[in-house]
Amino acid sequence: MKSQSPFLKIDYLEFYVGNAKQAAVFYQQQFGFAITAFRGLETGEQKTASYVLRQGEICFVLSSALCPDHPVGQAVARHGDGVGAIALSVADAQQTYRRLVERGAVGVIPPTTVADSLGQLRFAAIRGYGETLLKLVDRGAYRGVFAPGFVAQTPSDSAPTAGLVSIDHVVGNVARGEMDRWVKFFIDVMGFELLVHFDDSAISTPFSALMSKVVQTPDGAIKLPINEPALAQRRSQIEEYLEFYDGPGVQHIALSTRDIIATVKQLQAAGVAFLPTPPTYYETLAERVGPIAEPIEQLAELGILADRDGSGYLLQIFTQPVQDRPTLFFEIIQRCGATGFGEGNFKALFEAIEREQARRGNL
Repeated sequence: MKSQSPFLKIDYLEFYVGNAKQAAVFYQQQFGFAITAFRGLETGEQKTASYVLRQGEICFVLSSALCPDHPVGQAVARHGDGVGAIALSVADAQQTYRRLVERGAVGVIPPTTVADSLGQLRFAAIRGYGETLLKLVDRGAYRGVFAPGFVAQTPSDSAPTAGLVSIDHVVGNVARGEMDRWVKFFIDVMGFELLVHFDDSAISTPFSALMSKVVQTPDGAIKLPINEPALAQRRSQIEEYLEFYDGPGVQHIALSTRDIIATVKQLQAAGVAFLPTPPTYYETLAERVGPIAEPIEQLAELGILADRDGSGYLLQIFTQPVQDRPTLFFEIIQRCGATGFGEGNFKALFEAIEREQARRGNL
């Protein structure tokens, strides 16, 4: 029997950005999110502006500082736009925080209660890799749109949903030699389990390599792969990320869809740029993956990758970085029974990223 975890799901991901208003429009128009709540000067908040975006079960919060000495502004100045906090739903924020700190977690925000006429929201936060916060959010006594201080926004009908359903996994990059320490943290302190380990023989090209371990809650509801660079001839994508992000952080977010062909068509039409896949990848795809429901010609036209494991197959594609720094990007994934992460595509993905690194002069 799986042990019970205090973590129920990913409640939301909070992005620290230079201009939350413009970033919200970007995710609305290109990725099909709806802006559902807002907090800022107009609501009485003097320090930050935050927009809540939703699509399916996905919730993003985009926050920017309204004064130069605010920690959100300082984070953006150092890292560029990126994920500042991974918020996890818990039944009791105070008790979970206390237990995590007792096990060795570094507390950042002690248990806090905020309230309005719609109830009370309780939260706390501990330190994750780099400057990433792991927030603990208890919504059991709150009925509002998002949190006290936020006001509801009427979603625009002009940006249709892209068919994105949920957050499949969130990938973090750490420095060489730090992966095992953070895996141990998630297992010993957070109560996660090690799901799978990929070494540099699985994720490499003749020029660069990385190692990755995937930790997850016992029920598999939250999956957090962690990467570190491996020794190789040239600078890997992880080292490029660490340089431009100036430290560890979230590298990419995998968003699930039930129809990846329709989703990718809409995202491309809206202007989302994806990593290109060479036509030769599809010449032996049927032999490598076996029968799949989707036409290979359509996958090739859109640049979608495919892989199979013992439970089924999956389809996936990766965007270009969504900001000027070559840091955060997104994965779109459709699982057709598969529980893995597309191991058969690691080499093709790595080579695609290396081509972009070379174009930027960073390989």
